[in-house]
Amino acid sequence: MGTTYEILIADDHPLFRSALFQALNTGLNGDIRLTEAGSIAELQSLLEQRSDWDLVLLDLNMPGAHGFSGLVLLRSQFPQIPVIVVSAQEEAAVVRRARDFGASGFIPKSSSLEIIQSSVQDVLDGDTCWPSQVDDQVSPLSSEQEAISSQLASLTPQQFRVLSMVCDGLLNKQIAYELQVSEATVKAHVTAIFRKLGVRTRTQAALALQQMELSRS
Repeated sequence: MGTTYEILIADDHPLFRSALFQALNTGLNGDIRLTEAGSIAELQSLLEQRSDWDLVLLDLNMPGAHGFSGLVLLRSQFPQIPVIVVSAQEEAAVVRRARDFGASGFIPKSSSLEIIQSSVQDVLDGDTCWPSQVDDQVSPLSSEQEAISSQLASLTPQQFRVLSMVCDGLLNKQIAYELQVSEATVKAHVTAIFRKLGVRTRTQAALALQQMELSRS
């Protein structure tokens, strides 16, 4: 019997998930079991149910992702699972940041099926896959970005969900409704988040998370 790979596709575009599904079902060595997630919350839920996934294919522009923060969260909570960033933003700085924040590779969404297949196979085989536009001339992470990355990595999955909702402008009672918890629980999470991020207001928390946005070089 050949190897069976369990792969998570985290992308909020059903058409692209379908394209990845087709590419990976036909072009890899071994049997492939693909599971799809359309948001960071869905992805976290799947990862919490089991942790023996062989690979996560992660779109950076997903609901709840806030730039590279989803990648940072994934690498801190599930360091044993390799992550390939799959993105339509193919600038050298974005590719470099994906590497800085711990991804095992980067696949531009404009890639051919053959490149997608070979890149995924490389990472499943324990290697990395980086396009030629990884630019070592791109400035390294700033001390501010490194600090925010470390602080984000200290959040629990539920705290990250709350932070994401805070940054989307939701009030505590709205967050409580979405997460099906009490408002007091949300307040406790917000207090812990502010402490971990070293901030005092919701605006400061949102500004901290903006350090992870894709547009920052």
